[in-house]
Amino acid sequence: VQLQACGGGLVQAGGSLRLSCVASGRTFSSYSMAWFRQAPGKEREFVATITSRGYSTNYADSVKGRFTMSRDNTKNTVYLQMNSLKSEDTAVYYCAAQRIGAYNYGYWGQGTLVTVSS
Repeated sequence: VQLQACGGGLVQAGGSLRLSCVASGRTFSSYSMAWFRQAPGKEREFVATITSRGYSTNYADSVKGRFTMSRDNTKNTVYLQMNSLKSEDTAVYYCAAQRIGAYNYGYWGQGTLVTVSS
Protein backbone atom coordinates (compact mmCIF):
# COMPACT_ATOMS: atom_id res chain seq x y z
CA VAL A 1 0.00 0.00 0.00
CA GLN A 2 1.17 3.52 -0.76
CA LEU A 3 0.24 6.43 1.48
CA GLN A 4 -0.09 10.11 0.63
CA ALA A 5 -0.54 12.58 3.48
CA CYS A 6 -1.69 16.15 3.07
CA GLY A 7 -3.35 18.99 4.93
CA GLY A 8 -0.46 20.44 6.84
CA GLY A 9 0.24 24.14 7.02
CA LEU A 10 0.75 27.15 9.23
CA VAL A 11 -1.82 27.86 11.91
CA GLN A 12 -1.97 30.04 14.98
CA ALA A 13 -2.05 28.52 18.43
CA GLY A 14 -5.59 27.58 19.35
CA GLY A 15 -6.50 26.94 15.74
CA SER A 16 -7.44 23.77 13.90
CA LEU A 17 -6.22 21.69 10.98
CA ARG A 18 -7.36 18.45 9.42
CA LEU A 19 -4.82 16.09 7.97
CA SER A 20 -5.74 13.47 5.41
CA CYS A 21 -3.93 10.35 4.29
CA VAL A 22 -5.03 8.55 1.15
CA ALA A 23 -4.00 4.96 0.55
CA SER A 24 -3.65 3.15 -2.72
CA GLY A 25 -4.81 -0.42 -3.20
CA ARG A 26 -7.99 -2.39 -2.71
CA THR A 27 -7.37 -3.81 0.76
CA PHE A 28 -7.36 -0.63 2.83
CA SER A 29 -9.84 -2.10 5.31
CA SER A 30 -7.25 -4.79 6.14
CA TYR A 31 -4.95 -2.24 7.73
CA SER A 32 -4.98 -0.47 11.02
CA MET A 33 -3.71 3.06 10.58
CA ALA A 34 -1.78 5.49 12.69
CA TRP A 35 -0.40 8.98 12.79
CA PHE A 36 3.07 9.70 14.08
CA ARG A 37 4.93 12.99 14.26
CA GLN A 38 8.49 14.17 14.44
CA ALA A 39 9.40 17.58 15.78
CA PRO A 40 12.71 19.26 14.90
CA GLY A 41 15.53 17.63 16.81
CA LYS A 42 13.29 15.01 18.37
CA GLU A 43 12.49 11.39 17.74
CA ARG A 44 9.37 10.30 15.96
CA GLU A 45 6.48 9.76 18.35
CA PHE A 46 3.11 8.10 18.25
CA VAL A 47 0.06 10.35 17.96
CA ALA A 48 -3.01 8.22 17.27
CA THR A 49 -4.19 4.93 15.86
CA ILE A 50 -7.43 3.48 14.52
CA THR A 51 -8.42 -0.10 13.93
CA SER A 52 -9.07 -1.48 10.46
CA ARG A 53 -12.83 -0.99 10.60
CA GLY A 54 -12.63 2.20 12.62
CA TYR A 55 -14.30 0.78 15.71
CA SER A 56 -11.55 1.80 18.10
CA THR A 57 -9.04 4.61 18.45
CA ASN A 58 -6.18 5.33 20.80
CA TYR A 59 -4.29 8.55 21.42
CA ALA A 60 -1.10 9.80 22.96
CA ASP A 61 -1.75 11.58 26.23
CA SER A 62 -0.37 14.80 24.76
CA VAL A 63 -3.17 15.02 22.18
CA LYS A 64 -6.04 13.29 23.94
CA GLY A 65 -9.14 15.46 23.94
CA ARG A 66 -7.79 17.72 21.20
CA PHE A 67 -7.16 15.37 18.25
CA THR A 68 -9.61 12.97 16.64
CA MET A 69 -8.65 10.24 14.22
CA SER A 70 -11.20 8.76 11.83
CA ARG A 71 -11.32 6.81 8.61
CA ASP A 72 -13.52 6.34 5.58
CA ASN A 73 -12.83 2.95 4.06
CA THR A 74 -14.95 3.77 1.01
CA LYS A 75 -12.43 6.52 0.21
CA ASN A 76 -9.28 4.72 1.41
CA THR A 77 -8.64 7.71 3.64
CA VAL A 78 -7.82 8.41 7.26
CA TYR A 79 -8.10 11.79 8.89
CA LEU A 80 -6.62 13.55 11.87
CA GLN A 81 -8.70 16.45 13.10
CA MET A 82 -6.48 18.65 15.25
CA ASN A 83 -8.09 21.27 17.46
CA SER A 84 -6.72 23.64 20.10
CA LEU A 85 -3.32 23.40 18.52
CA LYS A 86 -0.27 24.30 20.57
CA SER A 87 3.23 25.32 19.53
CA GLU A 88 4.48 21.96 20.76
CA ASP A 89 2.33 20.28 18.09
CA THR A 90 4.67 21.67 15.46
CA ALA A 91 6.10 18.67 13.61
CA VAL A 92 6.09 16.66 10.44
CA TYR A 93 3.12 14.32 10.64
CA TYR A 94 3.30 10.88 9.08
CA CYS A 95 0.57 8.37 8.44
CA ALA A 96 1.40 4.69 8.69
CA ALA A 97 -0.33 1.40 7.93
CA GLN A 98 -0.13 -1.93 9.70
CA ARG A 99 -1.58 -4.98 8.01
CA ILE A 100 -3.72 -7.15 10.28
CA GLY A 101 -1.43 -9.71 11.87
CA ALA A 102 1.76 -7.75 11.27
CA TYR A 103 4.04 -6.74 14.12
CA ASN A 104 4.78 -3.22 13.03
CA TYR A 105 3.78 -0.40 10.73
CA GLY A 106 5.30 -1.46 7.46
CA TYR A 107 4.04 1.34 5.27
CA TRP A 108 4.65 5.05 5.69
CA GLY A 109 3.58 8.21 3.94
CA GLN A 110 5.93 11.03 3.07
CA GLY A 111 4.87 13.36 5.87
CA THR A 112 3.14 16.71 5.98
CA LEU A 113 4.44 19.69 7.96
CA VAL A 114 2.31 21.33 10.62
CA THR A 115 3.58 24.60 12.05
CA VAL A 116 1.80 26.21 14.98
CA SER A 117 2.74 29.79 15.70
CA SER A 118 2.36 31.18 19.20
